[in-house]
Amino acid sequence: MDRCDALIVGGGPAGSSCAWKLERAGFDVLILDRAAFPRDKPCAGWITPQVLTALGIAPEDYGRERVIQPVHAFRTGLIGGPAVETRYASAVSYGIRRCEFDHYLLCRSGARVRPATPATRFRRERGEWIVNDEIRTPLLIGAGGHFCPVARQLGDAGVRGSAIVAQEIEFLLTGEEASRCRVSPQAPELYFCPDGRGYGWSVRKGDYLNVGFGRHAAEALPPQVQAFVEWLRAQGRLPAELPAPWKGHAYALYADSNRPLLAEGVLLVGDAAGLAYTASGEGIRPAVESGLLAARAVIEARGRYRREDLEPYRTWIEARFGKRGSGAGLARFVPAGLLRAVGAGLLRSPWWTRHVLLDRWFLHAGQPALAFDR
Repeated sequence: MDRCDALIVGGGPAGSSCAWKLERAGFDVLILDRAAFPRDKPCAGWITPQVLTALGIAPEDYGRERVIQPVHAFRTGLIGGPAVETRYASAVSYGIRRCEFDHYLLCRSGARVRPATPATRFRRERGEWIVNDEIRTPLLIGAGGHFCPVARQLGDAGVRGSAIVAQEIEFLLTGEEASRCRVSPQAPELYFCPDGRGYGWSVRKGDYLNVGFGRHAAEALPPQVQAFVEWLRAQGRLPAELPAPWKGHAYALYADSNRPLLAEGVLLVGDAAGLAYTASGEGIRPAVESGLLAARAVIEARGRYRREDLEPYRTWIEARFGKRGSGAGLARFVPAGLLRAVGAGLLRSPWWTRHVLLDRWFLHAGQPALAFDR
């Protein structure tokens, strides 16, 4: 039977970041993932400088062999309405391809990896976890996204209201398409639903274009995706023919998630814990930071993984992301009857767009990069 100091289920940014920190502290870490890497991951795909700082990654080093598109502006507005362009003096974000970024983090983690290996069986035995009847570990870390099997093992308390569901497509533009595409590589575009319960995006990373749409699951998604696509085409922001199938995913917003963060010998990180930012739905930074905070909790527990030993993780998550239910968002503080008129006015305001929508909700510009000493 294989034995490891920590078993991480899920090799995305949350699991890889946690493994990277634990391996640097001398832990023997094993990662299981049901996919074989590199693999596609539905995601608009941008990261802030704080994420790179927390992970110790220099953009110029990463970009030698991978796509990393500096972002100096955003174009925002209501779907079907006018747009506001907000420009910045320096790069406030970077467009990345998740198939490259996730594979890079996984390889860099230094952990042992078993790709194409789902975690299907769990049992407790003498204070340890036995997984798939062949791996023994004192510590189990769930990093498998919204449908993480470790979260299900803990009972998966679910989501208050509805989860967010999204569809997206990413493809390489032909030379002619690239020359005609009106989406600037330096300016991702965000277009919001009039009811404030979702938004669509168009993000260009060099000659790759990512287009997607997401909103609360209570409403039918495909007709709204189709309407958004047709509007983008009419604006000259999307080619007439799309070469690849759309992919879907789901996740819980931090304020709406009831999922536990920890249990005896267990921690949940990233989307497995329901940590996507409430106002924006962005999940890469919460994934990376929760993975690093989980590693910190494990290191400081010094081999004791009872619930009370791991409780500091919950404290640090709440200090970083706030209490559950405390997040903001356009649909959270504007009554439904006023949202259409008020939301349209706010999105036409350059001040509100820069300082609230972008700096506070999407970029979290005022929050420094996560850092801690071993």
